[in-house]
Amino acid sequence: MPTYTALTTLKGKAAAEGLGEAMERLEPEPTGVGVFEVEDGSGLWEVGGYFTEAPDETALALLAAAFEAKPFVVSELPETDWVAHVRRELAPVEAGRFFVYGSHDADKVPEGSIPLLIEAAMAFGTGHHGTTLGCLKALSKLTDEGFQAAKVADIGCGTAVLAMAAARVWKGEVLASDIDPVAVEVAEANLRANGMDGAVKCIEAAGFDHPEIKNTGPFDLVFANILKGPLVALAPDVAANLRPGGYAILSGILNEQAGDVISVYLENGVNLCTSEEIGEWTTLILRKLG
Repeated sequence: MPTYTALTTLKGKAAAEGLGEAMERLEPEPTGVGVFEVEDGSGLWEVGGYFTEAPDETALALLAAAFEAKPFVVSELPETDWVAHVRRELAPVEAGRFFVYGSHDADKVPEGSIPLLIEAAMAFGTGHHGTTLGCLKALSKLTDEGFQAAKVADIGCGTAVLAMAAARVWKGEVLASDIDPVAVEVAEANLRANGMDGAVKCIEAAGFDHPEIKNTGPFDLVFANILKGPLVALAPDVAANLRPGGYAILSGILNEQAGDVISVYLENGVNLCTSEEIGEWTTLILRKLG
């Protein structure tokens, strides 16, 4: 059965959500509608719908005009291999000295970059989301400033792209942990794909609650790219597991939440160094007093 897509972009969250709701009332009805911010700081939002019948392009044109969106691009995708499709469409990401790519873009790795192979079909953390991109840029900033880390922890690691990036620049102990056993399997698979077996130890754990983490710390650098709630709850543990003068790179924080996270970490003796907004997400670099 052929599948049809109708995609457009426009400025502003409210307008994008309104257009998405309007699309749901079309005839023929879409089987699904998605509204996503384009994570490049442009302020653009993408609105798209999937149809099992050819959509009414006149109705789509009227909707685009009503919401001041670009004209819809309608495509027929018969019998699509979705993993292959995503691989084709997902462009490589450059984040400071790091270059995150899928195997379909192996010929595009720039000379002098640090390559990280992450397939689009894997778990969260391909580098395209503003949070992962922000963490990689923060790591690149620290390394450019001459910071050295002998012990690194990536808490809530997903694909373990951050742990792998740290292991690429420093020859120390790197741990990657996730509460999801599937994520741990994915992390191990990514290490193998990058020829990095043994460079990162992957463990299933909730936060810092694992003997391996406790026995390895204190850490010079801790990544935690999760969400505001868990980050706030983890603040005492992050502080306890950082050596004096060590850094934490935190993300998964909406821009309007950054102040709350900064305050909680300051209360625990971990001070803000820099922050960067990418789209609606903020990444923080913090340093433990001492």
